[in-house]
Amino acid sequence: MELKRISYKHKNNKPIYYLINYIRILIPNVYYQKKRAQKFHNKEHIGGIQKRVNYYNKLSNTVLLKDPIQLSDIKKIPGSKVYFFDLYQYSRYFNQKLKGLFLFGDIVKVPEQPTFVKSRPIVDNNANSVLLKWNKLRHFMFIKKEQRTFLEKKNMLVSRGKVHKTQPHRIKFMEQYYNHPMCNIGRVNTNELSPLWKVPRLTIDQQLAYKFILCLEGNDVASNLKWVMSSQSIAVMPKPKFETWFMEGTLVADVHYIKIKDDYSDLEQRLTYFIENQDKALQIITNANTYVQQFKDQKTEALISLLTLKKYFEKTDQSKLL
Repeated sequence: MELKRISYKHKNNKPIYYLINYIRILIPNVYYQKKRAQKFHNKEHIGGIQKRVNYYNKLSNTVLLKDPIQLSDIKKIPGSKVYFFDLYQYSRYFNQKLKGLFLFGDIVKVPEQPTFVKSRPIVDNNANSVLLKWNKLRHFMFIKKEQRTFLEKKNMLVSRGKVHKTQPHRIKFMEQYYNHPMCNIGRVNTNELSPLWKVPRLTIDQQLAYKFILCLEGNDVASNLKWVMSSQSIAVMPKPKFETWFMEGTLVADVHYIKIKDDYSDLEQRLTYFIENQDKALQIITNANTYVQQFKDQKTEALISLLTLKKYFEKTDQSKLL
């Protein structure tokens, strides 16, 4: 295995994550349920809390669920263990007889019933997709400290990631910009696509040597967007089509990231503009860093998660069990 692949600089610590979550399971749920009221105390004094809760959980009318799953049975749902851990971190504060619907993985369609998901399409009628902060071990990484400033970085766009045959949008980008003088891009996985595109991995630190980092959606969202927006580099991408707990649907083009067309035809023009207008580039970095700050307060994140769950149980006619 390449050393770059196992480099943990800027990444979340997997062993600690799993250790903490296995310890959580050992503590009786009744302990957390008694502390729930304390968690909600004085929530009204924290700005933006309810606004975010209502963004993640857009349910407005009471809905009766068909064939829901009891919280105590969540461990029996097939899927990644990290999804269970991320759900259990907050579901343990509630009566385990409460029920819900849960879809783990990269979800790109709106379910027919109100369902907890990690990701959803950015469309008007997506209320049945209730977002929770899932798979945060992989997705919620932020740059803590960076030595280079934007002005000290290379005037190029960098990209490292997987490109699959089922991702025509990523293939198209490779076809257009592989070997372009303003781009250092390539795929890191092995498949039947062009062998020319296969390049060595770069660590996050190595990618941060570039002013511009491509954040192209994969199966759902671009998983690198969070750490890029917390850095002194700038995310470059088309307008996002999917969103997670990071609320990608609220990002503003050329305010939080550099927007390129869906067909990528204006990439060179956009990069050149921000190289020549570095004051505007620096403002985007400031805006992006400010946006990221709202996700760094762990007490606030916990409170919003609990309130999102609580609202779901209320809107699915389960208030008696709360």
